[in-house]
Amino acid sequence: MRKRHVQGGAALLVAMLTVTLVATLAAGAMWQQWRSVEVEAADRSRVQSSWILNGALDWARLILREDFIAGRIDHLAEPWAVPLQEARLSTFLAADPNNTMDAGDAADNVFLSGEISDQQAKLNVANLVSAGSPNKPVVDQFARLFDVLGLPQDQLAKLVDNLRFAEDIHVENLNAGKASLVPQRLEQLAWLGVPQETIAALQPYATVLPTTSSTVNINTAPAEVLHAIGEKVSLADAKRLVAQRERQAFNNVSDTARILPSGSSIATGFPAGGVASDYFEVRGRLRLDDVVIEERSLIRRIGTRVIVLQRERGAFQEAAPR
Repeated sequence: MRKRHVQGGAALLVAMLTVTLVATLAAGAMWQQWRSVEVEAADRSRVQSSWILNGALDWARLILREDFIAGRIDHLAEPWAVPLQEARLSTFLAADPNNTMDAGDAADNVFLSGEISDQQAKLNVANLVSAGSPNKPVVDQFARLFDVLGLPQDQLAKLVDNLRFAEDIHVENLNAGKASLVPQRLEQLAWLGVPQETIAALQPYATVLPTTSSTVNINTAPAEVLHAIGEKVSLADAKRLVAQRERQAFNNVSDTARILPSGSSIATGFPAGGVASDYFEVRGRLRLDDVVIEERSLIRRIGTRVIVLQRERGAFQEAAPR
């Protein structure tokens, strides 16, 4: 009798162990299946988001191309300057007469927004140094900008010195066939010792472009930048220019002479003003369920060719105010 009890207990223990093992294996299999589904869903969302943002960028390039064909004066009343407020993707698909796809609920859960901003509405940090030497007229412009923003002038002097050093190293590395870390974004000025609070203050008024001879578009630049590029142009005078161009865009820089007081002026061409732009930034924001993807691209317009120079995704600061 005792032997039968022992055998029965052993059998029960084996059964319990078997159930535990089966449950563990089943739970592991379910977890693996769930993980595979999640990975597949994330990968699908990533691919879909990439294609949508690619399409948005191509749309922006088409707008800028058509704008060039329409005329060579760029101002904030043109279609490219109108931001795209967040809208459902299904709205765009429904507006396309050539679209025969039934997007269903999938497109209803995808929201797209974005904008195009003129990068020549800002002072170009790369203009500060040319051929290894400070460009004094541009340094003076930045000095006026630093002054109106209440930023220390010694930070500007340090920026110019470090930028000269960085360019010298860059040239040496190019000659040696090596890569070099030269700032390509305003945020990267931290590499040159510029404090983060100064970079944040400069964000709406300065940029870094891959050229050392860009002009400022007086039809899109904020008053602070117009004050900086002008000769004896006060901030109040610059604000009057902004108010005037809101009524009618300037056809050329000389149009500002009738608004500015005697003795004040904005020079034509580099390193001062113009009325056309070649460099733009395209920002796209995609919201797909709980996932938010932001992308910004620096593009250059060369005639009817609109090429992408830089492209990155992440969380970015707000674009310049208009």
